[in-house]
Amino acid sequence: MAAGPSWIQRVNRLLSSSLSEINPFRGEEPYIAVDIGSNTIKLLEVQGKKAEVRIQALAAFPAPPTAVQNNMVVEIEQVAELIRAAHSQHGFRAKKAITAVPGPAVIIKRFPMPVHGEKEMEAAVFVEAANFIPEELDNVNLDYQITEYLDEGQRANVLIVAAKKDIVNSYAETLRAAGLTPVVIDVDYFALGNMFELSYEPSPTGTVALVNIGARYTAINIIKHGQSAFTHDVAVGGRDITESMVQDLGISFEAAERLKIEPSADAELVEHAHAVMEAAAAAVTDEIHHALTFFWMSSGDETIDHIYLSGGGALLPAMAEHLGERMGVPVEVANPFAHLTLGENVERQLVLRRGAEFGVAVGLATRRPNDK
Repeated sequence: MAAGPSWIQRVNRLLSSSLSEINPFRGEEPYIAVDIGSNTIKLLEVQGKKAEVRIQALAAFPAPPTAVQNNMVVEIEQVAELIRAAHSQHGFRAKKAITAVPGPAVIIKRFPMPVHGEKEMEAAVFVEAANFIPEELDNVNLDYQITEYLDEGQRANVLIVAAKKDIVNSYAETLRAAGLTPVVIDVDYFALGNMFELSYEPSPTGTVALVNIGARYTAINIIKHGQSAFTHDVAVGGRDITESMVQDLGISFEAAERLKIEPSADAELVEHAHAVMEAAAAAVTDEIHHALTFFWMSSGDETIDHIYLSGGGALLPAMAEHLGERMGVPVEVANPFAHLTLGENVERQLVLRRGAEFGVAVGLATRRPNDK
């Protein structure tokens, strides 16, 4: 979290802006987005304004196997050293950093309440939060946002987000140890929404599901009428597929990870690996299907018009195809870089081969201090 006395008044805002009101790139000051995953760490420096956004630097590298545990960075110095090295080697200039805590680390609640003045509203939010947060409020970072006004402005739908301070601090301390200054700490769910706003043209009336398949879990953000209507996480991800490959192919975990993203000269091994990955992908999509079906049932039969996949798991063979068959709606692998210009020092092959992995990082790159 950023230095300063107040979570709400300063820069450590856990919420992203309303999709319809976002103004991602103010001025020319560079910022670096740092997505610390349990399997891969992604860095992205973006500069420019919305009409022409340029990626100035880009990097992705493996995270230490035990670096992130229980949603917290536990090997801070080791992760910081890797970030420092990548910052130096890949031409990054920015020192002000934006990162995200994982969805499972936060508590999110939506509820309607009467509209008051700012101080009264804040006090009412804290009273409501005390009713559902299973922690002392002194131990959490808390933020809220009005998402919709009702009854001619007399009432409002409010979104509250809370996270344990020790989890938030582990990400902020990692950035500081890497020589960076944390200015925004977001949530990966909402970063996905910002990526979608930047890279696509969201319909003001449609409903889409943004599904980020990470290593240990899958984050889901359903956007309805331009607003985040439902967030959820599923305890399956790319690691489940890797472990299936280890067991069925008799190879090491590291070899299985390489095989997922790099071609092999052994045609028979590749064929067998693809069969294993497809079977494992089907199991993962079953779990995602259950989560999306829960939204459908709890929202009054609200239909999902389109599904966009991101994260490393989105690149695996047949993942989009399996989910499309299960859901009966169009599914595509998201292109977070669709409207971004690549700087001359950016590795094109990384964008072409692994672009979908940067869904959260691109969304983080749209954030700025004091966004609300």
